Amino acid sequence: MDLYQQNILDHYKNPRCFGKLDKFTHYGKAAIVSCGDDIEIFARIEKDKIIDISWQGHGCVLSQAMASIICEEIEGKNISEIKKITPEFVIAKLGATPGPNRFNCAWLSVNSLNKIKPV
Repeated sequence: MDLYQQNILDHYKNPRCFGKLDKFTHYGKAAIVSCGDDIEIFARIEKDKIIDISWQGHGCVLSQAMASIICEEIEGKNISEIKKITPEFVIAKLGATPGPNRFNCAWLSVNSLNKIKPV
């Protein structure tokens, strides 16, 4: 098994930042209707900085693993930094370039972040 598969499977089987925060100030959700994947993001943001973040969702290994990777990566960052997440960043975190349909699964958590709003 190569490093790409190990990393993805580890995040899928042992998701980081998983579950709904008890106290969150912001929420975002995105879904891929055609396959049923969805990701909800819960964040506590103070002074434009992510103090705490979590997620929950359903879907394929790739969408769920990337939610874990992304949330782990952005905790403690400013909102302006999150808006700069690029497809190249996601591909680098994956360690491989998925096909177009699979990339949508990997990008789902970023879509959820882009929809984050105060509650």
